[in-house]
Amino acid sequence: MTADLRPAAPFSPWERSVAARYLRAKRKNGGVALISIISFVGIMLAVAVLIIVMSVMNGFRAELLDRILGFNGHLFVTGQVLASPDRPQVVQRIRAVPGVVQAIPMVEAEALVQGPNNTAGAVVRGVSPGDLREMKIVSGNIKQGSLQGFGEGDYGGDLILVGARLAASMGVEPGDVLTLTSPSAGATAFGATPVSKAYTVAGTFSVGMSEYDQSFIYMPLQQAQLFFGREEAVDKIEIQLDDPDKAAQVRPEVARAAGPLGVVTDWRDQNQAFFNALEVERNTMRLILMLIVAIAAMNIISGLIMLVKNKSRDVAILRTMGAGQGAILRIFFLSGAAIGALGTLAGLVLGVLFCAYIQQIQAFVQWVTGANVFDASIYFLSHIPAKLDWREVGFVSVFSLLISFVATLPPAFQAARIDPVEALRYE
Repeated sequence: MTADLRPAAPFSPWERSVAARYLRAKRKNGGVALISIISFVGIMLAVAVLIIVMSVMNGFRAELLDRILGFNGHLFVTGQVLASPDRPQVVQRIRAVPGVVQAIPMVEAEALVQGPNNTAGAVVRGVSPGDLREMKIVSGNIKQGSLQGFGEGDYGGDLILVGARLAASMGVEPGDVLTLTSPSAGATAFGATPVSKAYTVAGTFSVGMSEYDQSFIYMPLQQAQLFFGREEAVDKIEIQLDDPDKAAQVRPEVARAAGPLGVVTDWRDQNQAFFNALEVERNTMRLILMLIVAIAAMNIISGLIMLVKNKSRDVAILRTMGAGQGAILRIFFLSGAAIGALGTLAGLVLGVLFCAYIQQIQAFVQWVTGANVFDASIYFLSHIPAKLDWREVGFVSVFSLLISFVATLPPAFQAARIDPVEALRYE
């Protein structure tokens, strides 16, 4: 009976065991365990940081997009149609367009606001009580007071809804009075003159975006038309869609419904530069952090080069015992690939857990430091957002594995080319 002399299959158990033994070997035995640990930690942190940063940037974009579009609408109709007597019919036709959720005739103008503690400028929006109640981003986020009585009385009454931050800066609460001054509502023989009127705060709202909470006031549409001298006209018709990304598709239908006197624009016309800047920043950060992952993977090269140098005698002995160049290459490839794979897996878990508990981590850091690490007045949002994009997480993981595998090849090829005779000449 003859022995089976067939070579072992690639990545066989003995190749994996030798690779693992080399990684665990201590320095006195020619190992590079410390460098392996450094490489592992470097890749883990690089992958985790890449996942965290990209998730936070995705969260920023999603939160800002949701709040900006939810608060401001997706399509806008302006032009002479706003002063036309058949405007109500135009609004009904727009609401009948597929994909349109809401069409709101609106007066929007700036006013000076005077309270007990402060004076500031604000943007006043005049909408009908029914439309305001359907704007869930506002009516669903009332912090104090309510909409009870809003729009009741002559010309809609004198109740207003104020942004929570604006109300706080003015020192008012529901039931208190704010004085609003319109810069050009009163028409006289000498031109337009400012008009002031006292309004009662019905409630305060907070949409979670400091810019809006600090500067917006809602009042009944009829009252806004009277206060700003619009007579029966409005400044725009604001349209909400079921999907903001369909704005370009729905826009022609809305234009037909608005007629030749209407001018239709969408949110991209007003915010495109802002979101383009976010996208450029996101792509730049991804590139920079991918380079950091690549730099961390370079530690594998230095560690494996030292390992190959220290294990030259062992490689020569394996070659004389029948191991081929392919087997030697695979042994050292497995050594480096194991570091990259384990580091990527650990970084993936660390990054996902960090994103899942980012608000708790933010609260803990603020508790420990006693400082506000995320100022809503600067960043527009009240907390750090994080949105995991699993396709992006998969891309990061694949990239890290790929760059780690590539980094192992030069030292592995060097080990495979070791000449047993030269390596054992002086042994």
